[in-house]
Amino acid sequence: MSLDFLARLPLSRYEVDRDYLTRELPDLFDVLRNDPTARVLPIFEGTALLAGPNNLALVPFDAIPPAAQLVYLGRSLSTTSPEPVGTPIVAALLNDAGHLAESDWGNLRRMGDALSDRDTGLLAEALGILNWHTSHGFSPRTGNATVSAKAGWVRVDPDSGAEVFPRTDAAIIVGITDADDRLLLGSNALWENNRFSLLAGFVEPGESLEAAVIREVFEESGIRVTDPTYLGSQPWPFPASLMVGFLARVDESVESVLTPDGNEILDLRWFSRDDLRAAAGEILLPGPTSIARAIIEEWYGGRLEGHK
Repeated sequence: MSLDFLARLPLSRYEVDRDYLTRELPDLFDVLRNDPTARVLPIFEGTALLAGPNNLALVPFDAIPPAAQLVYLGRSLSTTSPEPVGTPIVAALLNDAGHLAESDWGNLRRMGDALSDRDTGLLAEALGILNWHTSHGFSPRTGNATVSAKAGWVRVDPDSGAEVFPRTDAAIIVGITDADDRLLLGSNALWENNRFSLLAGFVEPGESLEAAVIREVFEESGIRVTDPTYLGSQPWPFPASLMVGFLARVDESVESVLTPDGNEILDLRWFSRDDLRAAAGEILLPGPTSIARAIIEEWYGGRLEGHK
């Protein structure tokens, strides 16, 4: 794991103390409503309220419309943000933007690399937990409707008392190189035909991360790889993934033929550094918020100028 590589992962940045002990207070949101220092991050349709082009807007409780869900995110640790260190922050999922509808709203996928460390951490945390609430309104054990508890970090079946906790889905993403140190990129069936990225996939039950790398690469490309090397990870709350980055090499001891699976992956190409540099403007690469872009630039040896 390289600290230089970790610094390239926009969504792994944070300046937030999640303050888990405070989640246990049964009347926490009532206390925070009466705390003039508490601030709320409004979330509406997957976007966050902005105070400027690259800054989240944190507002008092009385400045937001009624919220469908509140979650205590923790306390700010930032010494460079407008709010002082220790400011308690709550995420509010709005049913309706109300009087805030004409304000500016930002998308984490598009602007995650431009936000501050604190704001990136807050928004990734808020989206991840709010997406979980939206998709887990019923108990998987009993089928009963669940209610939010412990400051938004647990859902409870009120009849049985059974607790349901947030889930994060691990997914591997891998930069594959061959004997000539070329990088393998693929085009997904859901993308434009000139958009390319790394191969990736979810980890299956009972599977290690390294085994998932080897399996997913073979399933999607027909290539056998060896020596999966961990690089780093970052959350990807679209809706609930943790992207775990690896490098791996083509296994030269076995014969394998580059073959797109025809379902998820329609096209596969090997790129040298010169090839990728020359393709600027012709192919689209992952955006700067993604771990895929960070892995590609780790292999490339620096920033890829000219690539969107």
